[in-house]
Amino acid sequence: MGAEVGESGTSGGGPSGAGVRASGDDDGRQPGPGGEGRKRRRVGRRALLIGGAGVVAGLGVGGYAAREDLARWWWRMPWQEKPRQEGAVDFAGAQWIAASPANSRRADRPEDYQVDRVVIHVVQGGYPVALKVFKDPLHGAASHYVVRKDGHVAQMVRELDVAFHAGNRVFNERSIGIEHEGFVDRPESFTDAMYAASARLTAGICRRYGFPADREHIVGHVEVPGTDHTDPGPHWDWERYLRLVREELKRPAPSGTGAAPPATASSGSASPGAETGKAGAPGVASGR
Repeated sequence: MGAEVGESGTSGGGPSGAGVRASGDDDGRQPGPGGEGRKRRRVGRRALLIGGAGVVAGLGVGGYAAREDLARWWWRMPWQEKPRQEGAVDFAGAQWIAASPANSRRADRPEDYQVDRVVIHVVQGGYPVALKVFKDPLHGAASHYVVRKDGHVAQMVRELDVAFHAGNRVFNERSIGIEHEGFVDRPESFTDAMYAASARLTAGICRRYGFPADREHIVGHVEVPGTDHTDPGPHWDWERYLRLVREELKRPAPSGTGAAPPATASSGSASPGAETGKAGAPGVASGR
């Protein structure tokens, strides 16, 4: 899976640099309630920025950064957030299995952060291991999705939110993280069913956020600046994967896909024993 111990870039993987650790985030987390059903007088983004400009005007270059942060926080105000439905997923057919809220940051993407990347990870372990560690609040990391070798997809963090998966704060904020069951040094880990399901998932993300299916926008964890992880490794077939993603994009777009993630009902429960991974499996990082 290739995630980092924290957005500071500290590695949580094993000797190979790959592992189930998703990157943490040292930013303040806002797991507070959404704004469903609340009726308040809307505060305009322009009004907030004009008011905020008075506070940061004397800060020079630093003031511009502060103003940008203020603009992003505006999208997360209770009266401004998109409605959320518990258990909803952004990829039709995915099963919702929530990661610990400690392993992501509540956001309102793409309103507050542009999404223009997919980061491909490999677990360095089995599907149950990924679920187990991402549900652990002490792990400090999670990816948005986990793809099993039979093609089953679990969603653990909404695309609206920033998952701590890349080991780089900027990449966390701009990307969707997809974890794949398996090991970087075992080519048999990457099955036909896994490639096909992951390609459908990535094609939907490209379509929703309007970025091309190329190697600039679909990257491996190894390519994230500051990381020492190696996943998805030398046996991940990039040529095949991109071909599958592009073929999927040529198909008619499923109804309900657009610029914003289309929340749909989860596909149901996991197979028996899906959440019983053994702690301490090879490649699973611990600590932040």
